[in-house]
Amino acid sequence: MIVAIDGPSGTGKSSTSKAVAAQLGLSYLDTGAQYRAITWWMVHNGIDLTDPGAIADAAGKPGIVSGTDPLAPTITVDGADVSGPIRTTEVTSKVSAVSAVPEVRTRITELQRWIAESAEKGIVVEGRDIGTTVLPDADLKIFLTASPEARAARRSGELKGADVKATQEALIKRDAADSSRKTSPLAKADDAVEVDTTELTLQQVIECVVTLVEEKRAEK
Repeated sequence: MIVAIDGPSGTGKSSTSKAVAAQLGLSYLDTGAQYRAITWWMVHNGIDLTDPGAIADAAGKPGIVSGTDPLAPTITVDGADVSGPIRTTEVTSKVSAVSAVPEVRTRITELQRWIAESAEKGIVVEGRDIGTTVLPDADLKIFLTASPEARAARRSGELKGADVKATQEALIKRDAADSSRKTSPLAKADDAVEVDTTELTLQQVIECVVTLVEEKRAEK
């Protein structure tokens, strides 16, 4: 059972995906963390992020390993735990530029497909192009949405003390960058189930997705 959950930032993707995977005994993969990890490595190693050629040349160098336990997901680069460093404002502001480079997407997409295919009990994979590009044959595709205001409020709550208006502007800017990139843009797959989380609590979103997965399992 492969479940693809896509959508922009602040829609509850990560919290929902982890909870659903844990509840249903599935593995879990945060693909965004992988793009953040490769971005962190490039920042850390002084790669010129205004030069797509330099980014492309470095794309194959870092060793990225994702732990898929939904209760304790991990991400390491060259053996070092980067789960904290990849969430900094610096990495967040640069991840769209790095992830837009085709060589980066090819490298990370191959890694994601390998992880999904290796998951013996099935997996919930969350990201922005899972249902459209990475795993187009996923058993179930879900696209989470929410209003910009709701997303900014949630993300500001995660980033303690963050300015909601500034957060909303940053989210809209990143959406525009991710939706307009030539390689694997953020988009809803034609056969995805759209779930608007604006008015829903996290628990309601989780229950909705669990129900969708169980219905799909019953069909198999």
